[in-house]
Amino acid sequence: MTVNVPDVIFKTRVRDESLGGDNPFRWQDVSSSDIFSGKTVVIVALPGAFTPTCSNTHLPGYEAKYQAFIDQGIDDIYCLSVNDAFTMFQWGKHLGISHIKMLPDGNGDFSRGMGMLVKKENLGFGYRSWRYAMLVEDGKIIKLFSEPGKADNHPEDPFTISAADNMLAYLQQA
Repeated sequence: MTVNVPDVIFKTRVRDESLGGDNPFRWQDVSSSDIFSGKTVVIVALPGAFTPTCSNTHLPGYEAKYQAFIDQGIDDIYCLSVNDAFTMFQWGKHLGISHIKMLPDGNGDFSRGMGMLVKKENLGFGYRSWRYAMLVEDGKIIKLFSEPGKADNHPEDPFTISAADNMLAYLQQA
């Protein structure tokens, strides 16, 4: 039995040159349907922008292997985090991310709908996404690589199975 991704609205910022000025961006609502309908998508869900594992290893790993994912039939790769659109934009810019689309889940609605919203109060983070990666085809979750031990205030930040290499290996054998 396959499960559909949560149906939510993401609050995003998009470049709009018609606005002029130093900050030519406007708000745009993007639905789950806009992202997933008729596409094969990889979601990389991370606990937080600018955090060590997310910034040094996890997200850069997917960026470095972007073409290999496209060669396996992936239409888009999104990095999702419970952060606002401004933070996600600056984080992607800081890391030099040019292929992965940064997806702000500012209110945690998607993460909550996935059952992946966890408390990280032990680190002063509030609510965040648990670390996982998933393959989605036309809105249906095909494969989920969720890090072990999902729990509120987990004392560690596991990173064992949601890496780009594991997702690629799965795609290559599928």
